[in-house]
Amino acid sequence: SCLGTEATLAECPVKPWGHHTCNHVEDAGVVCSGSGIASIPRLRLVGGLSECAGRVEVFYNNKWGTVCDDSWDLRDAAVVCRELGCGVALSAPGSARFGWGAGPIWLDDVSCTGEETDFSKCQAKMWGIHNCHHGEDAGVVCAAGNSSSADLQLVDGPHRCAGRVEVLHAGQWGTVCDDGWDLNDAAVVCRQLGCGRAEAAPGRARFGRGMGRIWLDDVACAGSEDALAQCRAHPWGQSNCNHGEDAGVVCSDAGATNTSTVRLVDGPHRCAGRVEVFHNQQWGTVCDNGWDLSDAAVVCWQLGCGVAVAAPAGASFGRGLDPIWLDRVACVGGEKALVQCRARPWGINSCTHEEDAGVVCSGDAHSCGVRLAEGPNRCGGRVEVLHAGQWGTVCDDSWDLNDAAVVCRQLGCGRAEAAHGRAYFGQGTGHIWLDDMSCTGSEDNLAQCQAHPWGQTNCHHGEDAGVVCSGTS
Repeated sequence: SCLGTEATLAECPVKPWGHHTCNHVEDAGVVCSGSGIASIPRLRLVGGLSECAGRVEVFYNNKWGTVCDDSWDLRDAAVVCRELGCGVALSAPGSARFGWGAGPIWLDDVSCTGEETDFSKCQAKMWGIHNCHHGEDAGVVCAAGNSSSADLQLVDGPHRCAGRVEVLHAGQWGTVCDDGWDLNDAAVVCRQLGCGRAEAAPGRARFGRGMGRIWLDDVACAGSEDALAQCRAHPWGQSNCNHGEDAGVVCSDAGATNTSTVRLVDGPHRCAGRVEVFHNQQWGTVCDNGWDLSDAAVVCWQLGCGVAVAAPAGASFGRGLDPIWLDRVACVGGEKALVQCRARPWGINSCTHEEDAGVVCSGDAHSCGVRLAEGPNRCGGRVEVLHAGQWGTVCDDSWDLNDAAVVCRQLGCGRAEAAHGRAYFGQGTGHIWLDDMSCTGSEDNLAQCQAHPWGQTNCHHGEDAGVVCSGTS
């Protein structure tokens, strides 16, 4: 029962030696700030491509040294990543994945619970006590050091999944030297880009000589990494190469034509809306700089939505959420997927969501069937639209002559003479399919107008919209 001010434990009141009612599950422990592993003043990751991936090194007795990989696992790595402010641990590679260290091997049999707030709280052998060599140096890959596919591209090949390897570092694109470049390295590139398996890892500038910096040399991936940044390599920009040695990759996928990589949202159906693309596990928008019908045509083709009717700019279908993935898209019109078109690198732009691009395709236009019910003739009445096999009404919120003009045009009923609200032609039944319609008046079909997603409304049938057109039959 110490007060805390005693100089030694022997000064504290205690039962006589050997007198107790305890067993060993009650053994007490202590962690001090100034002895053993707790005296680590510094920690770093070296030999990787960022400060958040590499060989683990600790500073002790005025020397940097390594950590042996005996019992090294994700729980240990998690504590390192947390202490360095590098996010969660992705992997805990051993066997000197990031190269052999030099100097002492300071720690062995490190055993963190994974919950420690810093590495100094983990159990380990005494400093310098080990049965290891530097071929067993432990490494760590943290999430904050994990490059996204925005930092990698294949250029001057037949499609986005084959070409010269280029990486983005310090705001500049540069190449990779082919020294040691093999299928293990190519496999990581293909995986990071979502391009399937690696089929070839050509060197000697097979896809032409690049320009600017040669960023990476002696890349040595195991082949299981999720990103090139997790692989061992020389430090950025250190190489003995020229652009005649630029590395290339050929992946099995011919450009990711999967429709899941693009979608049209906040339009009245799946073939009209704001363009969003899926990249790096996240949906994002496309900036309207240079956006035109050639670009829209590719989206429509990819989605199986027929031909492009319009390529509206200026967030015509509302503003999306970050990120803005693409800018200055320049399709020639024959591509099978938007990702095959020329564009600025992923995520690089100076746009706002006021510039989100949209597309209106011809396909599914008539899936939004329209009729006018309970009026004097087929060209006047309550507006009803067909969706998902069911007829429903349209809410009168912001309903005006521009909207009515599109209905009249779609039905071949001449010009719009009136746009009624408040269930002028009686209350409908069933779904209220559309709300906040916002047509410009020039559309050929109601399906091409901006509106809330199908069925999303704050209305009741007392707000059903109606139309009177100039035609009578």
